Amino acid sequence: MTSLTNRISRPVALAATTAAGLLVTMAAAPSVAADSGTPAPECVEYFQSWRYTDVHNGCADTVSVTVEYTNGQWAPCRVIEPGAWAIFAGYGTDGNYVTGVRTCDPASGA
Repeated sequence: MTSLTNRISRPVALAATTAAGLLVTMAAAPSVAADSGTPAPECVEYFQSWRYTDVHNGCADTVSVTVEYTNGQWAPCRVIEPGAWAIFAGYGTDGNYVTGVRTCDPASGA
């Protein structure tokens, strides 16, 4: 019975390891936005928690911004009207903190 258990658990363990590796690779891959933008204006503020990063546009004009994280990952570009908020991913349980908010081009995703 031990050999049957080993035959079943090895393929399951291999599949789980492969899936986890693919997920880590996908999560760490930066988006096209990684090469774009300048720092967001000072009137754009962000507040982060483990679950969400809230970005507030305190500017008089509409802004398009993306959020950069410590692992090099970038969030999709979002357009924020004056006085409005946008919600991005937080730092999560792995401590992937926001390093900055940058301008972006919503038409190209960068």
